[in-house]
Amino acid sequence: MQTIDKRRIPSPHSKIHLYEITYISGPYKVKGLLAEPKEEKEYPGLLYLRGGIHNVGMVRIQRIIQWANEGFIVMAPYYRGNRGGEGMEDFAGHDREDAIAAYDLLATHPHVCEEQRHIIGFSRGGVMALLTMLARDTVASATLWSGVSDMTLTYEERVDLRRMMKRVIGGTPKKYPERFEWRGPLKKYSSIKTPLLLIHGEKDHHVTIEHALRLQKEAPNTEAWFFSNYRHHFPAEAQRMILKDAAQWMKNKNVNLV
Repeated sequence: MQTIDKRRIPSPHSKIHLYEITYISGPYKVKGLLAEPKEEKEYPGLLYLRGGIHNVGMVRIQRIIQWANEGFIVMAPYYRGNRGGEGMEDFAGHDREDAIAAYDLLATHPHVCEEQRHIIGFSRGGVMALLTMLARDTVASATLWSGVSDMTLTYEERVDLRRMMKRVIGGTPKKYPERFEWRGPLKKYSSIKTPLLLIHGEKDHHVTIEHALRLQKEAPNTEAWFFSNYRHHFPAEAQRMILKDAAQWMKNKNVNLV
């Protein structure tokens, strides 16, 4: 798979190149960011899956640069319908193809280590990461940071999102349970053997820690870093330190391609 457009944009870091790319996902041209350390050598790859929908939770350049500065080549899709991309997001529905296609694109990068392709999903990006792992068995590790694992639970907890979810998904969990199950197939996660790291604040009211606890019960290979005083977004200094620790955790994981 190849990008159909790769345009250099200003980078806030002198040792990292930053690009806006356009790639094919299903019938659509989708956009995203790509960050590459300037030194040409082999690096682990990282697929960064954002949360939110539309402009809420959009990919942040500074966050992508932080991961690239830890020694990753980072691919971060905006998802379909955003920033000039075609199509329309449907909240972990068919837009999961954008994450899977971005993973496949990252896998073709000439400087990404074949045994070191990782995924991180933040908030709604958590379930996108899980869906990508179910679709691809070459993922070395996945990290869910304040990540959604169960869309029905999100509907129950987030009264403020119900109108949007009913519109995008086409109904409620009571009327169309299969549509919500498809977006968060909790029972299928038992088939995921890839190492999972769960980073979650116990005071998170946007995505409660129940998401991490349910996933921990289903997925067989999880490690949990729970923080009793943190909410959905961690304090800046703590976030920087935990990010470094998570980057090291990832680099210690390799996929067996034999």
